[in-house]
Order: sequence, then C-alpha cells, then structure tokens
Amino acid sequence: MKKETIDRATGQTRREFIKSATAAGTAAALPAFIPSTVLGANAPSNRTTLGCIGVGRMGSGDMRSFMGFDEVQVVAVCDVDANRARNALGLVERKYGKGKKDGSYKGCKTYGDFREVVARDDIDAVMICTPDHWHMLPAIAAAKAGKDIFVQKPLSLTIEEGRALSDTVRRYGNIVQVGSQQRSDSRFRFACELVRNGRIGKLHTVKVGCGADPPTGLHAPMPVPDNLDYNMWLGPAPWAPYTEARVHPRKGYGRPGWLRISDYGAGMVTGWGAHHMDIAQWGMGAENTGPVEIEAEAEFPKDGLWDVHGPFRIDYTYANGVKVIFTDSRKNKQGVLFEGTEGWVYARRGRIDAHPKSLLKSKILPGELHLYQSRSHKGNFLECIRSRAETVAPAEVGHRSCSACLLGNIAMRLPRKLKWDPEREQFLNDPEANRWISKPMRSPWHL
Repeated sequence: MKKETIDRATGQTRREFIKSATAAGTAAALPAFIPSTVLGANAPSNRTTLGCIGVGRMGSGDMRSFMGFDEVQVVAVCDVDANRARNALGLVERKYGKGKKDGSYKGCKTYGDFREVVARDDIDAVMICTPDHWHMLPAIAAAKAGKDIFVQKPLSLTIEEGRALSDTVRRYGNIVQVGSQQRSDSRFRFACELVRNGRIGKLHTVKVGCGADPPTGLHAPMPVPDNLDYNMWLGPAPWAPYTEARVHPRKGYGRPGWLRISDYGAGMVTGWGAHHMDIAQWGMGAENTGPVEIEAEAEFPKDGLWDVHGPFRIDYTYANGVKVIFTDSRKNKQGVLFEGTEGWVYARRGRIDAHPKSLLKSKILPGELHLYQSRSHKGNFLECIRSRAETVAPAEVGHRSCSACLLGNIAMRLPRKLKWDPEREQFLNDPEANRWISKPMRSPWHL
C-alpha cells in the first residue's frame, strides 16, 4: 500500500487532517485553501475518493465532470440498473486506465445498494444523482457515515425530508453542495448583486418562468427487466406495477418518465423551479427563509400515468412585501426577472439583461455587498472539502429553495390562500395543508 504524504507541521495525512478538523468543529478557523505543499499536490493518496450513487441520465454526466478534476478518484459506482452501473464502470476505467502500472488506479467497484457505498471507510464523499424520492435516504446515511455530499436538485421530495437533511449535516459537520449550479454562474450572481445593492431601486416584484410537462395516456404493466432491481428503485415510494414510462428508458439515457409522476417528484415546479426560485430568493436576500403567503392554480391531467402539474401560476408574498410570481413559460419567460422602482434586471442561462442598460456595465464597489463567488460548482465543492468552508449552495439554502417550490405545489393542490410560518415551517391554522409537509414511506424505509 502506498504511503500517504505526511504534513510535517501536523504529523497527519490529508484524510486524517480533514476528519480531525471536522470532529473538532474547527471548520470556521481553517484556511480557505490548503497549499499543495501540505497535501502533496494531487498524489493518488491525497485525492478525494468519490462514490457515485445514481449514474443514469444526469448522474453519468456529473460523474464525468468530477473525473475531470485531478484531485478526484472515483472508486465506486452504484445504480439499481445493472446496465447503467456497468456503463459507468467502463467510463471510470477508460478515464483512469485499467491496468496502469504506476499504481494510480486502484480499481472501482459497482453496487446496487447505496448502503454498501456509504459503509466504505475509504470513501471521502458521495455524489447522489437519483430520482427525487431517493435523494434523502442516501444523503442522510452518507452524512451519518461522515461523508461529504454532492446532491442533485431539487434537494428533497418533501419539506420534512429537506429539514431532516439540513439538521443532520449541521450536526455531523458534513460539507454539502446542492446541484444548484446557477449560483456558480457569474450572470446570475451579478444580477443578484445589482438587486441587493439597490441598483434597481426598491425591489417589489420577481417574475419566474419555466416549462411544464405534458400528460400521457395509460401504460400497461410490463415485465421488469432483468437488469433492474425494481423494488429498490421504488424504495420508499408506494408500490406500483412496472412500466417503462414510469421509470427510465430500457435503452439509452433519454428523459425519464418518473419526472412526471408525483410519487417520485413534483414536476417542473421543482425540476426547474429549484434553480430559478433559488436565484429569486438569493436576489431577495431570502435564501434562509421563505414566503409567508402562497396562492396557486394549475391544470392537472384527468387520467393517465403522468400526474404532475401542467400550466400553472403561483403567487408568493414574502415578509418584506416583495411579490414573487412563478408561472409556466407561456406567461413568464424562462428565467428570473427582478423589478424595482428604478429599473429591472433579468437573468437566464447564457443571458443577462437590464434596464437601464448602463446597469450591465456597472461595478460592484468594494464597500457594497459582494455575494459568494464560485466559478465552478463542482470545483467549489472539492475546494470546500479541503478547506471545510461552506459551499455556495449548502444544504439549508437548498432546502429553502426546494421548500418554496414544494409550497407552490401544495398550493396548486389546495386552491386557496395558504399562510406559512417560515421559522416553524408550518402552515397557520390549516391541518390539511400541514399533512402535505411529509409523505409516508414504504416499509422498511424511514427517515
């Protein structure tokens, strides 16, 4: 076994340094960057070892991105679809070079059960890119096992789940990055800085837009493919007969049907909304709270397999009086528009616009508010694993962004004005609405 580089000042290896720092609760005192002279550059023994849980349509792309960093070594891939796990293993072996004689590649194992991945002592961090109903259980298990976590958005299926994860990682000291990568996009950050520094005057309205999914017809039950552990795929969700349109394509990595089924996700209101509502709340300075009133309307399929919302409108009111209007993109254009008393600023992927246009050339001055700057979302996660500093999209922020979307989904289902207490995370005087904060889990799964 290759000997790990020892820091002369501490007498510790890199992994021992990180674990002892976490246990001692010294995250705030650590530097933002640990020099390569301390860590031994990117020697194999000092790389962040990563286990990838969920390597399908999004997960395989995220895994490739992580493998682009020299300081990462993927050592485990996990998927309930054995074909996808095998394909991911092939990507890992081609990247690192199976059979390399320099000792840099120690191998990668495939798994069908995330619990075997988080149980490994030699894994530093996990990437979770599963269907939405499978985000929380692996994330909480990983947190309790001392792993750092990159988890795709939307953070959770329910508000209760998101609160559970945020509380757990706070207790265990894990580094978490939610896959809300728009926070690492300079256009979105600059738009939010303009708003928060008063460049558009007093903010009064935020308009958010995204697409909506179509319905589908009935789909007959089908035999479960031999490569799929369907019972594990369902996990905590209610039992339902297998059909390809419920899960993901048997061949290829096309858009999966589960995105349109409410047992596994809330539809585009969280699928895209988790991105845009995250930016809306960042620009409002409300990323650690939520609205106080929500009212919504939506069209839902009358039958068929896919049952999430179609065209919709959600009206949020925040404690400071700002209104957020979130609709499908037939009403509000895709992206986030901040409107103030003296102008507006609009951001979407690849574009930023403003009125007056001079705002786009303005500079955020040294004495003004500068938001967290991250140029690479996954790179920021890896840097924070080393430094133990908070990421640009930590668990609590991801929870609040997802919660805002889930509140909108609840209001779609209960077409009346709902009053929300963002501190207690409860609806006021509405037991029916409060029942939507959580969902029962199928035995033996539980939070």
